[in-house]
Amino acid sequence: MISFVMFFFAILLLLIGVNVAYAFGFAGLLFAILTPDLGIEVFRLLPYRIYGVMQNFTLISVPLFILMGLILEKTDIAKELLLSMAELLGKVRGGLAISVVLVGAILAASTGIVGASVVMMGIISLPLMLKHGYSPTFTSGLIASSGTLGQIIPPSIVLIILGDVMHVSVGDLFVSAVVPGFMLVGAYILYILYYSYTHKEYDLRVPSNKSNKELFYQTMVAVVPALLLIVSVLGSIFSGLATPTESASIGVVGALLLALFKRKLTFDTIKTSTLDSVKMSGMIFMILVGATAFSLVFNELGGSDIVLEFFEEDIESKWVFVALSMIVIFVLGFFLDFIEISFIVVPILTPIVATLGIDPIWFAILIALNLQTSFLTPPFGFALFFLKGAVGELVNIKDIYKGVIPFIIIQLIVLLLIIIFPSLLLL
Repeated sequence: MISFVMFFFAILLLLIGVNVAYAFGFAGLLFAILTPDLGIEVFRLLPYRIYGVMQNFTLISVPLFILMGLILEKTDIAKELLLSMAELLGKVRGGLAISVVLVGAILAASTGIVGASVVMMGIISLPLMLKHGYSPTFTSGLIASSGTLGQIIPPSIVLIILGDVMHVSVGDLFVSAVVPGFMLVGAYILYILYYSYTHKEYDLRVPSNKSNKELFYQTMVAVVPALLLIVSVLGSIFSGLATPTESASIGVVGALLLALFKRKLTFDTIKTSTLDSVKMSGMIFMILVGATAFSLVFNELGGSDIVLEFFEEDIESKWVFVALSMIVIFVLGFFLDFIEISFIVVPILTPIVATLGIDPIWFAILIALNLQTSFLTPPFGFALFFLKGAVGELVNIKDIYKGVIPFIIIQLIVLLLIIIFPSLLLL
């Protein structure tokens, strides 16, 4: 059981503020040294594993998709999209809130960068929504949850990592994630309509002096280029013309051309986007190296064998396994980021998925939906802190915590529907 002591020791290091990569790497190193049968010699295999990661063609798409999103964010293309959509739908009760969800979905499909989406929508739309009668709790919950749609809507970094860890096709994951993504968007909009209907004391509309024709044209100018970029990226994957990595390079070129078309492409934009992309990608791959060291020791200590034996002999039902694994991932989401869960927990579960005859694509989508809640669940949801940092004193952290609860419930309902009706992924 020393392997599980090591696991909880690593989580303890995270809770006291140790960097993720260092926490898991140090835990693996310490317990390897403390275990007489292992010792430091166990890490002789580590360079080969890291070299295998370096040769992974699929993971190249991660920095490319990050770069594409940063270009769109730093050239204010995403900002124009939100403002024009909000102005078009602002005359309808709840229209401003619906525009936040729709723009969140478009940004998810074109950038996939959760932090940037939450911050940008928080700065622009939160003051406007508060001004027009939306409560601080509802507004903050809506923005935080809409900003995390990039966790499930392709091209999602989560799906790319899960595809690599679980050894399944990233393209198949992207195709299977479309329906759950639309289900979440639709559920959010239904909740907005319910909120608007039950809060008739507020107008919940944004007046505009422009005609409907002018607003429609303005919105099309902002939306159509972004949609063309999405179609070129996802369409090339879904049609089989390009791999996710190749489509990511198409996305970067498309984002550059879009910024050039908008006359917002500058050397400074390219420089800052590239540097930020390197920093974010470096963080992800450092976590991967730390997680690789951790999993190497964990497996040598027999941790994965214990888990596999438990599910094979004590729990033979695949439904019990699915339920337990979803509960574990949901609870860990309170404390760990999706990257740590993907690199540490998922590799332990993957052999059991194969043993129980579970469809790995379906199971990966369940994990992705579940991991989306890790960005929202108090007290450590990253989207909550992104939003609080962006809007300052406009809302307090208590309002943000309360506001995300209905959206977490919505996500869990969608997750339950996908569990009960796996055929939804085939629609």
